[in-house]
Amino acid sequence: MDKIILKKFADAFEGDFQYDALIRTLYATDASVYRKLPKAVAFPKNDNDLKKLLQFAKDNKIGLIPRTAGTSLAGQCVGDGIVVDTSRYFNQILSVDEKKKQVTLQPGVVRDLLNLYLKPMGLFFGPNTSTSNRCMIGGMVGNNSSGTTSIQYGVTRDKVVKLKTILSDGSEAVFKELDKDEFLVKTQENTLEGTIYSNLYGELSNEDTQIEIKREFPNPKIHRRSTGYAVDELLDNQVFGHGNSKINLAKLLVGSEGTLAFTTEITVQLDNLPPTFAAMVCTHYKSLEACLSDVVPVMNHSLHLCEMMDKVILDCTKNNRQQLANRFFVEGDPEAILMLELRAHTKEALDKQIAELQETITASGLSYAQPVLYGVDIQKAIELRKAGLGLLGNMVGDKKAVACIEDTAVALEDLKAFILEFSQIMANYDQRAVYYAHAGAGELHLRPILDLKQSKDVKLFRQITTDVAHLTKKYNGSFSGEHGDGIVRAEFIPLMIGQKNYELLRRVKSFFDPNGILNPGKIVDAYPMDQSLRYQVDRKEPTIETFMDFSDSQGILRAAEKCNGSGDCRKTEQMKGAMCPSFHATKQEKDTTRGRANVLREFLTQSQKPNKFDHKELKAVFDLCLSCKACSSECPSNVDIATLKSEFQFQYQETNGYTLRSKLFAHNTKINAVNSKVSGIVNAVYKSPLGTFIKSVTGVAQERQLPPVYRFNFDAFLAKQPQNPNGKKVVLFIDEFTKYLDVNVGKDAIVLLTKLGYQVQLFYGDSGRTYLSKGFLKQAKRLAEKNTKILMPMVANNIPILGIEPSSILSFRDEYKRLVKDKDEVVKLSNSSFIVEEFLAQELQNGSLSSDVFTKEKRTVKMHGHCHQKSLSNQKVTFDILNLPENYSVTIISSGCCGMAGSFGYEKEHYNISMQVGELKLFPAVRKSSSETIIAANGTSCRHQIKDGTGREALHPITILKEALVI
Repeated sequence: MDKIILKKFADAFEGDFQYDALIRTLYATDASVYRKLPKAVAFPKNDNDLKKLLQFAKDNKIGLIPRTAGTSLAGQCVGDGIVVDTSRYFNQILSVDEKKKQVTLQPGVVRDLLNLYLKPMGLFFGPNTSTSNRCMIGGMVGNNSSGTTSIQYGVTRDKVVKLKTILSDGSEAVFKELDKDEFLVKTQENTLEGTIYSNLYGELSNEDTQIEIKREFPNPKIHRRSTGYAVDELLDNQVFGHGNSKINLAKLLVGSEGTLAFTTEITVQLDNLPPTFAAMVCTHYKSLEACLSDVVPVMNHSLHLCEMMDKVILDCTKNNRQQLANRFFVEGDPEAILMLELRAHTKEALDKQIAELQETITASGLSYAQPVLYGVDIQKAIELRKAGLGLLGNMVGDKKAVACIEDTAVALEDLKAFILEFSQIMANYDQRAVYYAHAGAGELHLRPILDLKQSKDVKLFRQITTDVAHLTKKYNGSFSGEHGDGIVRAEFIPLMIGQKNYELLRRVKSFFDPNGILNPGKIVDAYPMDQSLRYQVDRKEPTIETFMDFSDSQGILRAAEKCNGSGDCRKTEQMKGAMCPSFHATKQEKDTTRGRANVLREFLTQSQKPNKFDHKELKAVFDLCLSCKACSSECPSNVDIATLKSEFQFQYQETNGYTLRSKLFAHNTKINAVNSKVSGIVNAVYKSPLGTFIKSVTGVAQERQLPPVYRFNFDAFLAKQPQNPNGKKVVLFIDEFTKYLDVNVGKDAIVLLTKLGYQVQLFYGDSGRTYLSKGFLKQAKRLAEKNTKILMPMVANNIPILGIEPSSILSFRDEYKRLVKDKDEVVKLSNSSFIVEEFLAQELQNGSLSSDVFTKEKRTVKMHGHCHQKSLSNQKVTFDILNLPENYSVTIISSGCCGMAGSFGYEKEHYNISMQVGELKLFPAVRKSSSETIIAANGTSCRHQIKDGTGREALHPITILKEALVI
């Protein structure tokens, strides 16, 4: 499309309208297997903007593709027209009617944020998808989402009361409940809305049409039905002579995937919060058939959740740092597990329900283990199940569990027979499928494992989908249970509901959208399901030479391709976890893990340059990455953007050169070594007007204080400390930050360890963290090789290596594995390296430490954990050792990333974002603390950020413990 036309439209648009290569790349995919490059992306600010878009689309004969979080699995958000993202501005909760238990909101409101808002009122929105911490109500309406709770609370269609919309001609219409007289009045209106009512009345009043719908549409007992337009939902009411209930055309729009109208306001029915007392019985099975045999009998109980995970999903959880801890309840090596949640208003009633359910389970005799979970353990198990979609991205290589038949739903009594026939289809194709999700609702997310880069598997993609569509029809099931038709299943709608009904749907589409501009290619007149795939079929895989070793993912391209678009990185700062701090601040797709992985994948495969990393678009997406590493553990697919960024920086700079500021930050340790010899002069300069000039010349934010440097003889200090000759030997790593910047923390570590009875020897080294953060990989590699060789004798003697600064010591576990040539040596070093708090926590667990040597004084401590610690270790170890003084009351600040991230927060163009990140959680929590409260932070950057952002001095946990010693 002509950029002049696009620019002219952008100038008249009140919201944001972008059409550069980067934004188009970011919005070319969703969580499906499809890729279509849009002409532009619009972020409308108001209804008027939407009306302008509709007119522009009509005038230029292009489609409008609505989108919120972009987590659709079937390709609903993919198109070559204009993507319309309503998440940026249409994201307000407008009103709550507590008496009616209804809320009115805009489509960009996140489902879990809505429920946080409603919780004080004792209300919540029931449908609960696995993406609930980032999916938005508009998307849930578009797909008729349901999730884990549908057996108790129904699906989105059941909850929608009213939709305020803008129709394809720009007119406004409100779809809500009407009685017959009101409906008939609507049919007489001389508007597009009136034409819609009139035409629908004419179509659905026909008795033959009604018979055809009831004969061909999925079994009404299946409450997860999202195949095509829900015309079957419009028949049982007073308008069409089948009952006394009113009619609501909003039910038709739910599940219509934005093909009928733009929704601007949504009113939904709420439920009272679930009963307080809860338990989850997790039944383990040695076969899938045994598991499925138990579904019907257990569903005779009033379950709030009946979910299933198979061995493929369970095995994927072993390779995810975060989910590994959530496997605590898994006994043995089950082929499948059912997760059965019960709830009651009293403990006695809950115990009775548990006993009755256990009787049923025992009677069947099919389960070999049935642990019962309570409290926070239930949420951990649910998180394990919810991670299923993303975890499938952990499969190394090009074969992936593909979404195509994952949304089939059948009547509960047919589930076992359906799955057994499905398994035979898979066996015929020599396929082992993945089985997980909503067993209690008659729906399992079934996925074949295919390589869609190969034409033979693309052929299987269609063949398997076709065979399973026929099988679903045989059982009168729904081919689209909750994920929608999109591109992947829309082709099969004629088969699922019959050709006559399909032609009816085409007419329904034409009533609403006569020019075909609303999300074309979805539901009717579908795009082919085996074209416009994310990967070019039978392409020659590009050879990407990298400095770091990405062999664990079969190369850097496949490391980026691990991202399947599930969008876990779009969760907001109000949700659990730290991923992704830059998105938390900007709310822009380019600042998500998904956005960065997608753009990297795109340029590594599409670029014609000799250096495929040499693109300004890649520089733009990596610019605000704080390298916090939250994605390496919180992303279910373990997409490690921080490591990808280091490689990108190296490759980009090798072609474009290294800036002066990057050199200064990267070589900071060498500079500090020189400056430390005249530290008094240097520190005085830093505080003088000359310091202001230095910051100006080097691009450092004027608001930052340049950290003072020190010169200290740690060996002499250690020699003065009495050591226990029989104590356990440890090596204390005096890293580059401790040696020159955090001298007092190093001294405190020596005092603490020696007084606790350990024999301490010192290792001075530069971890290479500053080089890694700036992409100076050659220098980082030299240091990694050097440090590994020096430390090997200590490792061989089983002497633990203890680090003070998490980002330094944890590089031994992380980046060194990609830099050091001798993999056996670096693995041994990794296994022998610990944050001091990790080591002490182990000693505490082993009974080698006690509270007796610490003060009995009462103190309150609030603790902020380092991002790398959260990702590569855990912050509980710090929490545990801070509780060694028995009267210390310690709480972990739910703070995510502090925002400093080494040099990032010092750079003038990043200063504001850095402070925004800090203001999200950390700074307010610190400010709320009393002056007597001790603020603990083990990261040097974190302590500086807390000082700059709040004026409070934060202490390293080592210092806090050293001060608490009474020996």
